[in-house]
Amino acid sequence: MTAQSEIQSRPGHGAVIEVPLNRLKASPRNARRTPHAKADVEALAASIAAKGVIQPPVVEPEMDGDGLPTGYYLVTVGEGRRQALRLRAQRKEIGKASPIRCLVDLANDAHEISLDENITRFAMHPADQFEAFQQLAQDRGFGPEEIAARFGVTPTVVRQRLKLAAVSPALMKLYRQGGMTLDQLMAFTLSDDHARQEAVWHGLSWNKEPQVIRRALTEDRVSGRDKRAVYVGAEAYLAAGGVLERDLFADDHGGYYADPALLDRLAMEKLTALAEAALQEGWKWATPSLDHPSAFQMGRIYPRRHELPAEDEARAAQLATDYDALVAELEEDEDEAALAKLHDLDTELAELDAKRVAYDPEDIARAGVFVVLGPDGAARLEAGFIRREDEPASPEPDELSDEPAAERDEPAGPSPLPERLIADLTAHRSAALRHALGETPDVALAAVVHALALQCFDLDGGFGTCLDLRLESVHLEGYAPGLADSPAGREIEARHAQWAAELPRSASALWTHVLEMSQEAQLRLLAHCTALSLNAVQTPGRRSRALDQADALAIRLGLDMADYWTPTVESYLGRVTKPHILAAVEEGVGPEALRQVDGLKKEPMALAAQGLLEGRRWLPQVLRSLDAAPDPDLGVTTT
Repeated sequence: MTAQSEIQSRPGHGAVIEVPLNRLKASPRNARRTPHAKADVEALAASIAAKGVIQPPVVEPEMDGDGLPTGYYLVTVGEGRRQALRLRAQRKEIGKASPIRCLVDLANDAHEISLDENITRFAMHPADQFEAFQQLAQDRGFGPEEIAARFGVTPTVVRQRLKLAAVSPALMKLYRQGGMTLDQLMAFTLSDDHARQEAVWHGLSWNKEPQVIRRALTEDRVSGRDKRAVYVGAEAYLAAGGVLERDLFADDHGGYYADPALLDRLAMEKLTALAEAALQEGWKWATPSLDHPSAFQMGRIYPRRHELPAEDEARAAQLATDYDALVAELEEDEDEAALAKLHDLDTELAELDAKRVAYDPEDIARAGVFVVLGPDGAARLEAGFIRREDEPASPEPDELSDEPAAERDEPAGPSPLPERLIADLTAHRSAALRHALGETPDVALAAVVHALALQCFDLDGGFGTCLDLRLESVHLEGYAPGLADSPAGREIEARHAQWAAELPRSASALWTHVLEMSQEAQLRLLAHCTALSLNAVQTPGRRSRALDQADALAIRLGLDMADYWTPTVESYLGRVTKPHILAAVEEGVGPEALRQVDGLKKEPMALAAQGLLEGRRWLPQVLRSLDAAPDPDLGVTTT
């Protein structure tokens, strides 16, 4: 064919032709210079795979230097489609020379129509897109995965759009009219109840931030972070018919449980099963509880340290030898296998050591357990509590005994000495003992530790000491329910249990034990017993000098209450006025955060403030350690 005849055979302007894919080229006159995003090309490829090329690319023939056609076509409009088709060819979904329907444009300037194509376009309103996806799901039965495949998006994106389409029609209309932002609309997807959605919207004040909407929709729900939700688990809750609401547009920490009563019942059923298992172990009683129960009127016993069976002792000794040998080797050459072995040895040693501490069978028979749900969502057994009616009779102090002192103290033979003379003589002995004890600090230390430990661990009624030292320990739970589950409460209880397992159970045996302890151990026991007597609770009429000393003690100990306490709805924010909440947010987060809580009702404001203050280590003034600067109004030091 001659050049002239080839020119005459070229397709004219407006012709629709089929061009082999490998004969299509990118046009140098395309106005779009920024490359197409990989995700956009993927989406086009998915759309073409499902529906074909809906809009044919606009092309013009490529010419050589002599003005003759090369047989290739330049894609003026539709470069994204060309790349998507090439991607499908690379994946072997179509052939490299597959015919592509194209529209020839010879009349318009290629650069101008390329620019026009990218400028003169009108995206559909997002609400129309949401509802279109919903129609595909309803009318054609497509699931999120299939819709995603047909449009080149992820299933998560499809689920989000379907969730948006399910928002109240009244709110969707408002969104179309510009009366609501997309972020606000997304917040309403937390609930499928249209009436509830509309009531929340109309009940909002000037503050219509998305987070405010979310809090209003979930104020009667249980967060996935709640200890009951963690304990029961979403799977069991849903299997029991519960409704779990998820936020597809923000981190919801496991969703929101719409049926708190069901969640409580499921949690109590699990705790009750553990309580029944405890009864099978021989405990006299077992009580399940979602919260830490008050056992103020109960006594308590702790497990004792026992000798292991001979085979376990031999195993423990061998493990200790192997552990020490491996540690010596690791000092020279560490490797992962040796470290793993060291971990296994350490674990088995810990398990054997745990077997050394156990309750005596007679203690189990008269004591009980609380099966409680901890703040971390884990159930645990609080064992060894004794009801008052199950307590053994406590020995009475000598001075309350009806038996005359002479009859108790004097051997058989001559008539008893007069009581007045006995008192005289023993007063002299007491004075001599005071002098001798005052000259012997190490024995004095042992005597104080013995006297306080008797009372601290309720041994022999606390009367087996000649020191008139009284250990008073105020019941802090009476001021702050749930304190036992706080970080400080759990640490104190663990330390107390550890000491209880080590100490003997009679006054005389304890005296021998304390004398044989190292001074370091005596001081540690003294510190524990002394700490239990500390009372820095501020109440009306409480002596100010005692509280001043508590402040000085906090400074000396370097106490930072942010390590032990956080502001929550339960601990603070729900128990103070709105101005206090706003002051906490302003001080702990900053003035700019006030707009997120100002104007809210009390409960939503407290909940919102809890989220804002999380991790900020903010403390109310009364919990802050004080410096040396005096406060003229309080008479104490202040920050």
